[in-house]
Amino acid sequence: MKTDMVIAGVGGQGILSIAAALGSAALDNDLYMKQAETHGMSQRGGDVQSFMRISDKPIYSDLIPRGGADIILSVEPMEALRYLPYLKQGGYVVTNSTPFVNIPDYPEMEELEKTIKDLPNYVLIDADQIAEETTGSKRAFNFVMLGAASPFIDVPFEYLEEGIRKIFERKGEEVIEMNIKALHAGRKFAEENK
Repeated sequence: MKTDMVIAGVGGQGILSIAAALGSAALDNDLYMKQAETHGMSQRGGDVQSFMRISDKPIYSDLIPRGGADIILSVEPMEALRYLPYLKQGGYVVTNSTPFVNIPDYPEMEELEKTIKDLPNYVLIDADQIAEETTGSKRAFNFVMLGAASPFIDVPFEYLEEGIRKIFERKGEEVIEMNIKALHAGRKFAEENK
């Protein structure tokens, strides 16, 4: 059991919450986990990424080499493309189709979609819309994204649910259930569209 993934997006999009849920899922279930984060100018809409490595055997480095990631999980399409050099052959790109336009020369969405759809393994999902339809709030879109990536993460799905429960326990059952619903909706979409 081993998954190396790059989690990418823009500051404020919940990348660190995804990483926290994954980390909790791994550590609370006796798996090994290493994580390296780069926050950049996250509070100003800058790019944020987290390298996440999970295994049932010891891990000796928190960095993922170029061509070594099983998954690029991106909550924003341009950021998915930024980290393509890290994707291994046969790996999956799982990305939100909703752009976060934070620069003046942001590429055309049609161009981004074409590049993503030319990849051999991808899931392109409108996580914002699915979160809104499923939970009544777009705020849970990051866990829609985690759900969409979950079929490709070598961790039992129930561990991810436990991870969400743990990181949101002090926020109450309503927040926990909203995020778990989002997780399930993302997984359903990926299973039907991979």
